Amino acid sequence: MNASTSSRFAALGASALLLLLAACGGQDDSSSGDSVSGEVVADGSSTVGPLTSAAGELFKEEQSGVNVSVATSGTGGGFEKFCQGSTDLSNASRPIDEAEEVPVCKDNGVDYVELQVANDALTVVVSAENDFVDCLTIEELNTIWGPESEGKITKWSQVNPEFPDEPLELYGAGTDSGTFDYFTEAVNGEEGASRSDYNATEDDNVTVQGVSGSEYALGYFGYTYYEENADELKAVAIDSGDGCVEPNPDTAADGSYTPLARPLFIYVSKQAYAEKPQVAAFVDYYVANDAEIAEVAKFIPLSDDQRSQLEDAAAGLDSSA
Repeated sequence: MNASTSSRFAALGASALLLLLAACGGQDDSSSGDSVSGEVVADGSSTVGPLTSAAGELFKEEQSGVNVSVATSGTGGGFEKFCQGSTDLSNASRPIDEAEEVPVCKDNGVDYVELQVANDALTVVVSAENDFVDCLTIEELNTIWGPESEGKITKWSQVNPEFPDEPLELYGAGTDSGTFDYFTEAVNGEEGASRSDYNATEDDNVTVQGVSGSEYALGYFGYTYYEENADELKAVAIDSGDGCVEPNPDTAADGSYTPLARPLFIYVSKQAYAEKPQVAAFVDYYVANDAEIAEVAKFIPLSDDQRSQLEDAAAGLDSSA
């Protein structure tokens, strides 16, 4: 795994995680107890990366010979590698693109199964020192982030005259990120439509540092990054027409946090699952313990219906490659 996701997960404490997992009854009933070894290679979304890293660290306590490496080149970058057959699974904060990415996988003979493993409340954040923004409408977000605002909307007062006449400092996802794709479509009405004069990064920790360092900065990323940095950041409630709604597990699950609640996925190579015992064992563990992994890694767990869909989808791996 990369340094940022490793340090974020390690901070939780492996022993504490295991105790909580045991308390939740998170033993992998699908495991036969047979020892496996080798590498599981994952890449993709920086939002989903910490969840898969958490699953990998917990799995390693049962299968010490397996190393799960998790890189975060963004959802798009992850699919590029996955569809070339370079990774075993791909972390994604959006579905695979039917027009551009699916044909590449097909051409390279990469068959896969999509598994939704958690939910997310894409979170707009400002510094904890910010005392003038508590809620933004979708229209105000569009004013801030729309492509037509580039070079024109440079001060908070241009977004809302009640805001201070101070520079607007923006941080957000890079163009390879599924977070960028989802946010731009939800806020600006078209995937990829965004101003480009902002601090773009595939590393959400850069956004944390930038936004927390200035009371006039604003950024967006997955809910987990906000939750882990809540002492330095303030989550902005979103008004999509029915009043201000704060991002949290309840509002993401009940659909009231619209339009920024979203599903999170892993894509598993059927060939890797069939040919690499360590990949099959890890994915089986991930699915069997998904709720507990989401809890200890501070992600929003699946609903009962989503959980049933996960189990049904995972059953398709047994008919692999």
